[in-house]
Amino acid sequence: MGASFPSSVGRLESAEQRAQETLVSLECGYYDVEQVQLMSQMLLVTLGTACVEKTYGGLFNSPAKVVEDVKKEMVEILHRRSDAFAEGSGSFEDSASLPSPVIVVENILDDFVQAQTGLLSRFSKRIINTEKKEDRIEDFVQELDTAGAWMVGCREDLAKALFKCLDHSNLLICAMKFESNEDLVEHKSKCALRPVTCANEGCGEVFSAIHDKVHDSTCPSKLIACEQNCKALVKRSEMDKHCITDCPMKLVNCPFYHMGCAATLPQGVLEQHCTEFTGSHLLCLQHFLQKQEALVAGVTQRVLVLEKTLSIAQRSEAINVGTLSLTVQEQDAKIKALEKEVTRLQKDIKAVDVSEEVLLLHREVRNLQKQIGTLSLRSSSLISL
Repeated sequence: MGASFPSSVGRLESAEQRAQETLVSLECGYYDVEQVQLMSQMLLVTLGTACVEKTYGGLFNSPAKVVEDVKKEMVEILHRRSDAFAEGSGSFEDSASLPSPVIVVENILDDFVQAQTGLLSRFSKRIINTEKKEDRIEDFVQELDTAGAWMVGCREDLAKALFKCLDHSNLLICAMKFESNEDLVEHKSKCALRPVTCANEGCGEVFSAIHDKVHDSTCPSKLIACEQNCKALVKRSEMDKHCITDCPMKLVNCPFYHMGCAATLPQGVLEQHCTEFTGSHLLCLQHFLQKQEALVAGVTQRVLVLEKTLSIAQRSEAINVGTLSLTVQEQDAKIKALEKEVTRLQKDIKAVDVSEEVLLLHREVRNLQKQIGTLSLRSSSLISL
């Protein structure tokens, strides 16, 4: 009997171990879907930022070449520091005083990015426009997402593991355990963190049941009553368009507004209004036409006056032109007469100049004749001697 005791104890221990394993496997394990999705996106953005910071300003490295190494290092640091935080958080008597798991992860990721920032990248912040670097980070994150460099499922699994390690208040993860599958199934059907899909047509967003009311109050696809109290149910995202276009309660002016009907009424009763007030609208139309006729008559009269004024101005201009032409002709005649007079005077001047030359010649001839006479006398006297 004594020899069989240890074996029975061993069987009991094995049974208890299997029961504990079964109990662990019957854990709810639901997570806050929205927070997991946000953390998944945060991980991708941090990876892209760290890769750009690590290679910024380098001539031979590009962010795409260091993605795998940076991702591996980031995951290791997240696990190591989250485990260290979880171990150290045991000293807190009140789990409510612990920081949110999201804040803890954000601090770890910020420290990681700072550690990856190279000296050149830090120096360039002072001399290079930081907006260019932010644009480069945004483009590279989009490139990572498109290329599937870090799949969404893998990132969400990492986010769940971090929440499970850090969430001692069970705000983001349901850690309840059950002894039977029936109890587990029943709990999951009512768990506040169970994933549900929005029932509004055209939405399809998945979120935890705890956020159902919050999502319902903002869901763009939810049908809600018209803000202008018509009977239509309109999608929240299309409400503004409905109110300014199709809504029968939209206030509009009467079609005869510019003719004198000052009524402003919902467009849904516009036809009825026009039917009921046909007589008054016809009077408004008659008065409007009379005013238009008077206006046309006034305009016509002004046109006639302008035409007469224009005609007088044209005649006056023609008279002025004729007078100017006569004046020009008279001046031309005077100029021609002056030119003839100048020509005659020039001829007279030349004639005067010739007469003077003849007189001089005459004088010189007389002088010569006198000299000849004198010489003749001298010759006669010489001969007589």
